[in-house]
Amino acid sequence: MKEENEELILHNRLKVVRAEKNLTQGNLAALVGVSRQTIGSIETGQFNPTAKLALLLCIALDKTFEELFYF
Repeated sequence: MKEENEELILHNRLKVVRAEKNLTQGNLAALVGVSRQTIGSIETGQFNPTAKLALLLCIALDKTFEELFYF
């Protein structure tokens, strides 16, 4: 069990999977309706996507949530 002061950090494989699909950040951003900067911020861990955006990313990249995101 986690200590109360420890945070669960959501990590992702977005950059790797995006590259495997030969998509730029801009391409992926256009597919899911966000800015290129948002995709970059998610890839670097500066921003966690909403549940809706995470689902859209999974659909766009044809991956399950577990394949893209992990703690």
